[in-house]
Amino acid sequence: MDKTIDQNVVDQVERDRWKIIGHKLIKDWRLYVLLVPMLVFLILYKYKPIVGILEGFRWGTGTDLRVDQWAGFKWGALLFDTSSSYSAWFWRSFRNTFVNSMYGLFFGFPIPIFLALLFSEIKNQGYRSFLQVCCYLPHFVSAVVVTTLITMWCTKATSLAGAGIIHQALTAMGWNVKESNVLANPRFFRPVYQISGVWEGAGYGSIVYFAAVMAISPTSYEAARIDGASKWQQIRYVTLPGMAPTLTIMLIMRVGQILNVGYEKIILLVGSEKTSYETSEVISTLVYRLSGRAGDESTISGQGAQQIGIVADIFNSIIAMCLVLGANAISRRVSSTSLF
Repeated sequence: MDKTIDQNVVDQVERDRWKIIGHKLIKDWRLYVLLVPMLVFLILYKYKPIVGILEGFRWGTGTDLRVDQWAGFKWGALLFDTSSSYSAWFWRSFRNTFVNSMYGLFFGFPIPIFLALLFSEIKNQGYRSFLQVCCYLPHFVSAVVVTTLITMWCTKATSLAGAGIIHQALTAMGWNVKESNVLANPRFFRPVYQISGVWEGAGYGSIVYFAAVMAISPTSYEAARIDGASKWQQIRYVTLPGMAPTLTIMLIMRVGQILNVGYEKIILLVGSEKTSYETSEVISTLVYRLSGRAGDESTISGQGAQQIGIVADIFNSIIAMCLVLGANAISRRVSSTSLF
């Protein structure tokens, strides 16, 4: 008898399923209307460009989809052909992408956490808000403005106030900077790029961690103080464990972005200084130069240049996906926190 009643309830729910969904849509229609711009953005800028991936497996570009126009994995094979100049460029850019990202992970990931801990210890809300705004501001400054300032500081002193300060500092410390621009020297590009990246993103990145610290119950700190815990012990045994889920999620997302280095800032910093390509060339800048859109002498032209750029970007995306899956699997095994 109970089984029959349960089955009737299930059948009734199934019959009324679309009616319930329609009722929810009508009730919350304003929220769904707000989703429309995001859906349009995803379709136009995330899903529509996927069609362009097909260009990496064809002999040419265009809308011709005949069988004789497909090249298979010919262009991808050139990336692994040591006799090809494309292969040398690709592996150099892949190495630089990985190295620059790892530097950013090792030095850029802990600093926002450290800032969030510092902000949480400031009891005067007005003073804390002022410091937070000062730290957030660099994130909202245009990349063109930031790179222009950095370029001025890295160039030999001119009549402009403050210009050449980095160049002068390196010279004063005994570094033999022969170039007129510090960024033209391959060994100086990475430090300048990483330090400027930390300056831009550390304050803004601390917002998530500061929110995680504020979500920890004050009673946990009171219990620790009653037990005689010092400030460092409170951070170690109360604050950091309370932040652990947030830290794990942010670390997984950061690992997924290891091979995702934007080309805008690097191109603006490097400019026409080809001598720094040894350490500044990353996959995104290589794809940009191979696409023929650079519009200057840095453009790489030749048979299959655009197709090879597409394949290189696909390879980069596959590695990034594997890194996310691997980091998520490890996190799920060693803790109860994971993205999926």
